[in-house]
Parts: sequence; structure tokens; C-alpha cells
Amino acid sequence: MRPLTEAETRALFEKLGKYIGENIQLLVDRPDGTYCFRLHRDRVYYVSEKLLKVATSIPRDSLVALGTCFGKFTKTQKFRLNVTALDFLAPYAKYKVWVKPGSEQSFLYGNHVLKSGLGRITENTAQYQGVVVYSMADIPLGFGVAAKSTQDCRKVDPMAIVVFHQADVGEYVRSEDTLT
Repeated sequence: MRPLTEAETRALFEKLGKYIGENIQLLVDRPDGTYCFRLHRDRVYYVSEKLLKVATSIPRDSLVALGTCFGKFTKTQKFRLNVTALDFLAPYAKYKVWVKPGSEQSFLYGNHVLKSGLGRITENTAQYQGVVVYSMADIPLGFGVAAKSTQDCRKVDPMAIVVFHQADVGEYVRSEDTLT
């Protein structure tokens, strides 16, 4: 368990910035204490300072996970955001997409969101902007990347892809063996 290097921190914050913008500061300085990001076995964990101090007494080889896994670094040092970060991204998301009840299941199976399944979209969402996907009952389902801007969504045909799938809560069931 070690702090992130400058390059790793930049990659992490660039990826988080796509989804929550300047609200990254609210993740670190929370009212219930100070939180930080730590790297362990190529995975980035979001952990409180209190828990971090307690975990220093555990040897690295014995430590499986600490805090919440936000994602991992690939072998090419690109950062991949994990679905376990959804609970922390959803409250601070700048751009949101709501899907109709009929399209929820399709999204949870790992498919992209089509225009026919789009319920609402945040105004001024740019193309290739990170978005958090919600059900119509405001339950966060996952996140993705907007394939079309808000203006383009209005005039596109119903079978066109509107949001590219990145991660969803269905991964807890599909990938439960590899998710840590």
C-alpha cells in the first residue's frame, strides 16, 4: 500500500474529472474525516485516514483490500474506473442520464443505452462526456460515456446509441469472482 505517484494521481483525477468535474475536492475533504487514495496491487483504493493508520500494522502480503476500490491501472498505466466507485460518483455527478424502465435490464446486462431507452438527459451534455446512468426512480445503475450531445439526442433515430456502456451494478453478479 503506497501513495499514488504524480502521474498516477493525474490519470486518476482526469478520469474522475470526466464524471464529477471539480467536485473531486469534495471526495477528499469530507465532513466525516479526511480521505485519500492509495495504490495496492495496481488497484486504487479510497480510504479514510483513520483506517489507513490502522492498516499500517498489517503486512502488505496479507492485505487483500482496504477501503473502496475505485479502479485499477492497466499494464499500459491507463486507469479503468470500477463499478464499486459508483456510490461515490453518483452524488457529485455533473451529467446524468435517466433510462426508461424497459431499458434498465438491457443496460444492466452490459449493453449500450439506445435513444429509444433514454428517459432524460442533463442539459448541455457534450459528446464523449462521462455520465452517470440512473433509473427513472433516481437509483444509480452505472456510468458511461455520452455518444451524442444533448442537442444531437433530440434529432437522432430511435435505434442510435446515446450512451456507451462503461460499468453497471450488474457487474456485481457477472464478475463477482474478479471484483475486489
